[in-house]
Amino acid sequence: MEIPVSGFMYHSDDSDPMHSHQLFITQWDGRPVPAHVHEFRGVTSFEDGHSHRYAGTTEPAPSGVPHTHRYFTFTSIDDRHRHEIHGVTGPSITFPNGGHYHEFSGFTTVSGANPHRHGYSGRTSLT
Repeated sequence: MEIPVSGFMYHSDDSDPMHSHQLFITQWDGRPVPAHVHEFRGVTSFEDGHSHRYAGTTEPAPSGVPHTHRYFTFTSIDDRHRHEIHGVTGPSITFPNGGHYHEFSGFTTVSGANPHRHGYSGRTSLT
């Protein structure tokens, strides 16, 4: 079974040495696909005597179809430094009564007078 899909592609960041593009779907099976975002927040793991807080909003993604979201933010400044947090969420997890969320996890960039990184994980807000 074929489902007609419309959208556009855009160049992603240069982190993939094989080169890649992202597809943003704007129409699925002849129906418009509205975009949506999720908020995310949390506290990193405790490393080198401290932890950091973080919060942000994911990049937009199409609603009503299988999808993930890219995310990026900076941590709070603690112990006179901050870290970057970035990645791609897992696939959407649907609630029986409607709405969905995404899980995310990873490690911050390395930073600090004593170079180190923190782990983080959580769930996005429900949409």
